[in-house]
Formats: sequence, C-alpha cells, structure tokens
Amino acid sequence: MSMEPTVKTARKRDRIGVILYLLYVVLLVAATVLILRLVFIQAFWRPEPKIADALTPSNTVSFIEPDRGDILDAEGRLLAISCPTYQFYMDCTVLKETNTPAQEQAWLAKAQDLAAGLAVEFPDKSADDYYKLIRDSRSAGKKYVRIGNPVDRNAYNRIIALPLFREGRYRSGMIVEQEQIRQYPYGKLARRTIGFVRNNKSQVTNTHIGLEGKFDYVLHGQEGKEWMRVTDYGRVRNSDSTYVRAVDGNDLRITLNIDYQDIADKALRAEITEEPDLEGACLVLMEVGTGAIRAMVNLVREDGDGPFEEIQNLAIGRKGEPGSVFKTVTLMSVLNDGYIKSLDETLPATNGNVAGTSIRDAHIPDYVRQHHTNKISILDGFKISSNYVFATLAVKNYGIDKSKGRGKGLEKTERFLQNIYNYKLGEAFAFDLDGLQAPTIPNPSTRYWTDTDLGSIGFGYSTEETPLHILTFYNAIANKGRMMKPYLVENIEKDGVVTERRGPGVLNAAICSKAVADTITRALKAVTEDGTAKRLKDAKCAVAGKTGTSFGTFPNGQYQDASGRRKYQGTFVGFFPADQPQYSIICVVYSKPTNRQFQGGGIPARAIRTVIDQLYNIDPCFRTELKRTTTR
Repeated sequence: MSMEPTVKTARKRDRIGVILYLLYVVLLVAATVLILRLVFIQAFWRPEPKIADALTPSNTVSFIEPDRGDILDAEGRLLAISCPTYQFYMDCTVLKETNTPAQEQAWLAKAQDLAAGLAVEFPDKSADDYYKLIRDSRSAGKKYVRIGNPVDRNAYNRIIALPLFREGRYRSGMIVEQEQIRQYPYGKLARRTIGFVRNNKSQVTNTHIGLEGKFDYVLHGQEGKEWMRVTDYGRVRNSDSTYVRAVDGNDLRITLNIDYQDIADKALRAEITEEPDLEGACLVLMEVGTGAIRAMVNLVREDGDGPFEEIQNLAIGRKGEPGSVFKTVTLMSVLNDGYIKSLDETLPATNGNVAGTSIRDAHIPDYVRQHHTNKISILDGFKISSNYVFATLAVKNYGIDKSKGRGKGLEKTERFLQNIYNYKLGEAFAFDLDGLQAPTIPNPSTRYWTDTDLGSIGFGYSTEETPLHILTFYNAIANKGRMMKPYLVENIEKDGVVTERRGPGVLNAAICSKAVADTITRALKAVTEDGTAKRLKDAKCAVAGKTGTSFGTFPNGQYQDASGRRKYQGTFVGFFPADQPQYSIICVVYSKPTNRQFQGGGIPARAIRTVIDQLYNIDPCFRTELKRTTTR
C-alpha cells in the first residue's frame, strides 16, 4: 500500500497550521497595537481645540420652572392660580433646501391655508398679512418668527390642527413655547393683600408685595435643572448629564372670605367714589375669637386724582394720630388700675379747661347749658367724645408729681405709657404681610414733658397708630380681654393636604378682666345708641364702637394750612353683635387738604352699617342671633 497520499495530507495540514499561526500572530499584534492606541487616545491624546469645538455638540444648562402654588380663600375658592399659556413661533426655512419646485409650491399653498386659520385666531392681522409674513420670512431665511400672542390650551389645540401645522414641527416649522402666567380670578379685589406676580417671579425687586411676596418661598417651589445639547433636530436633553426635577410650590389657604371682601369693597367704594376731597380709605373685618382677617380693603386714588385702586396697604402701612378712638385706651387704663369704679362717676364740668394744662374743650360749656349741670359723667363724656373728660382722667391719675421737682415725678406717667405697651399699641407685632408700621409713643425721658403732653395722649393725639393696631385693641375688648394676633394665612397645603397649620395666635392673654371689658362694651354701645355713631343705631344687629376724628399735619407742623384747610382722618371702630361679638371692624378715611369735614361718624359709620347689614343676611353665625332676638 502506497504512503504517498498520507504524506501529502500531512504536509498540507502543516502549511495550514503555519498560516493560521501567522494569522493569529498578526491579529494579536494588531489587537495589541489597537489597545495601546485606545489607551493613548483616552489618556494622553488631545484633539485640536478648533476641531473639537466644531465636532462636539454644545451643552447648555436649562432651568425648569416649578408650577407656582395657588392662593385660596377661607372657603377654598381660587384667588391666585398659575395657568399655562402657549406662544407660537415658526421656522420658515424648514424643507426649503430639499424641496423640489413642485414640493415648494405645495408647501406655500398649505402656508396660505395656515394663514387663513391664523387670521381667525389672531384677528390683529389679516390672512394676507400672515401669508406675506411667512413667505417673506422664508425668503429671508428666518428661523424664529413670532406668530400672534400667547394663547390658552383651547386655542392651542385649535392652532396645532390648522393646515401645515398639523403635519408637525419638522414639516411645518411650528415651534411652541409654554409659559406659566399668574391669573387672579377676582380681578383687583383684595389685590394689595394678595399681591401680584407674573411668570412666577415677583414684580418689585427686593420688595415684598402682599402675600405673593411675603410667602414667595412657599409658593414658588424649587427650580429643576437639565443639560441640553444641540442636534440636527434641535435642542434635546443630554441623557448623559444630571437631571434635577422641579418641585412645585405649595398652596396658601388664607383667611379672607372673598364674598365678605366683595361686600366690604363695594360698601366702601359706594361711600367714597364721589368724594373728590378724599385721598384714600381702608376697611378691615376681623373674626373676634381667632383674629382671622375676613376682609381687608385698601383704596387710594391713583395719581392723586384718578379712580380708587388697591395700590397701598393703608391698614398696616399708614400710621397717624388716632383721635378719639384712643379714648377707650385711657378708659381701660383707669379701670384696670382702679382709679374709677363706674362709668357713672362724674367730673366737674365748668369752662372745659383741663387743670394744669393748656387744653380746653369748647364743647363742655355747651354741655353745661344744655343739661343744666356743672358735672359730666364719664359715660356722657365718652358718648359725646369729650376731650376734656379724657384729658382730665389722664392728668388727674397719671400726671406729674410736681413735689419732686422739675423733670421728676414721672412714675405715674410712665405707668400709663406702659399700659399702652401692654395693650400692644407701642410695637409692630409679627404679621403675615410686610410693612406693618411701628406706632409712635412719646418718651418723657427724651424730651421736656408736661401734663399737656399727657392730656393730649389721653384723647388720642401725640401718638401714632395704624388702623390694624387700633382694630386689634378693640377686638380684644370684644373677646373679653384676650388679645388675638391678627393673621391672614390659615394653612400651607400640598395637593389638598395640610403640611403646616398656622392659624390663631395670642398677643396678650388678658389686657383686662372680663368685668372691665363688659364695662367698656357698655360705653361703646352707648356711642352707637345715643352718641356720635347714631347712624349705626338701627343696624340689623346691635353694634358697639367708637368714632374718632384727627387732623394730619402740614410740612410746617401745623394742623391747618394758610387757607385754613385741614387733612382729616375719620375713623369708626367697633364690633358686632354687641352682646355676642362675632366680628370686629374698622373703617378709616383720609382726606386731602379741605375745608369740608370728614368725621368718623360720617362715611366710616355708613360704610360699616352697609357691611353689617349685608353680612347679617348671609353669615350663618347670625342665625343664632336672629333666633335669640325673636325669642325675646
């Protein structure tokens, strides 16, 4: 048997093995070189900067705006809400370079149909105007042409269904940008209290306006962040980079009742709109037991002579001499300190001069003649708002002890002033809005002091208070001496769930005893039944309150100008129903220099009468009062 085929076969196998071995070596060397090259490129090689910039898509950071939280009234009705709007733009160069002449004509025909639809949605331009805008922009190579104005979701759905746009972004060039716009369903109602923002950003730099500004940290939420890169299809998210999701803002549930706000706003406007001599006015309604503010109206003439608008918060931002509403402070002080026991106690009533001072009340001689007496009771003095009676009470009980020499003997005076601070009428307490002014209380140790200064404070001059301070004091009387802190924010909520309860707070647990509060309430009822606020006598429920009138000063420090004109501040403050108080209320009007009179028993009392009568018809708390009155 021949061995030749076997030898040939073996030799052939040897050649194949050598070839495979050589191929293996070549591939091994190539792989080693490739690996080393990759390591070199990764670790050491750097491309030319110009080439790298040209070939590497640019990355930019994009901030994601959170949805701003809503503001709701006490009943859950929306007072401020963020809604999406859509602004359309158009890349008029889309498909221009790749279209054949026939395709270009077809595209322009669709654009003409689109223009007809846009003219319906945005009537500011005709269909021909829109078609000319698109055609000319296409010829000029414009890639970002604004179309119309921002629209809501319903209009957005109609516009994206128009000819050409319905074919999508890459065939029509349609670009849509979404933006959150702040809307206020009740218009300008309570605008100064609620505040104002646009696009989730405060409108006044470094200044907080209303609740929108003060609670911006709650409403705004936290911005998100994403990195974007440019591609042939536009800017897209870079999935290799960090993405931080936006956290939407929380909601505010506030104490305002928008129905009560509307009633108060209309009542005040009805009284002041036709009064050209008035500069502004405010009205605040507060719940007695909690301090919750149910309505806060602030009206000021725009540009001095225009219509009344909510452009300043007078209730917290304007302080002035309170006038006779401060006499209640003096009355509480002498009752608390035991200097008088009864409102029926009397003072001598002759010529109206306050002993030891330069104060004279010209109304006292008239009172003496009308009542055929030389005495006046504290109750009568309160009803007719006598400066003599309350200056005398202050000076007689808290005056300077002259036996101790000049500049001394102020211990009782300082006691009286300390009482004022105890009633929280000397400090700016914490409040849910920025801008609450601190009252001005004179300090005897920093100036030459006389009993005339003390007497002046006794009837409401030489001090400055905001309307909210005065209302808070009277609210405490209605609450039997317990002083509640006024507040506007009830809860902070997230998706309907309460995350933080704020609610009522106490400023002073007892500024007076229940007996003292009842005694003062008797005096306040006398004012509305037979005193300076008789306009409220026939209101639908009994009202307890006090009028006050004071004068603003001119640049020369005087209370009237060279023409004899005055700047009036007329106030009424009180609570109702008088025997079972549910609400306290204050109304203040401010006049321009005028020869007319604007007193607390006029416009403020009338406006409050309207508010009370209308609330009586709709507020459930008065059903009990009505039933009680009917039973009696």
